Amino acid sequence: MNAAASATASAVTFVWLGMVLAISFLEAPLKFRAPGVTVRIGLGIGRLVFRALNLAECVLATVVVVAVAAGDAPGRAIGWTVAAMVLLVGQLAVIRPRLNRRSDRVLAGEDLPRSRGHLFYVVFEAAKVVALLGLGVTLLTLLRR
Repeated sequence: MNAAASATASAVTFVWLGMVLAISFLEAPLKFRAPGVTVRIGLGIGRLVFRALNLAECVLATVVVVAVAAGDAPGRAIGWTVAAMVLLVGQLAVIRPRLNRRSDRVLAGEDLPRSRGHLFYVVFEAAKVVALLGLGVTLLTLLRR
């Protein structure tokens, strides 16, 4: 893989990884611990934050895919890239719409029990962290050659 493509994809991958770790595993759970933040307020904030994160992820994913494709990447880099993309698409196309429908009901005032749907999102998010870490390390190793 050429150095420019590998460096670009690696840098973007680690930015993406940092965003996911900071928002999904730090901001999201902590906002509900802030004084005065109700479930409805937390859901409203979460929807805005995750909408922004997912938009940024789509942009970053596009850059990674283009760099990996243009850089003539080896199979292991392609595999990690595909894994990250499949997980992102699964979150955006399957899990998020269900979570949005449920949060619409809660925001409309319906009293619902805790959602297990978020657990699926967290599992996908954790798997995406592993894929991004694998991709970033793989791309860095390619730079050292």
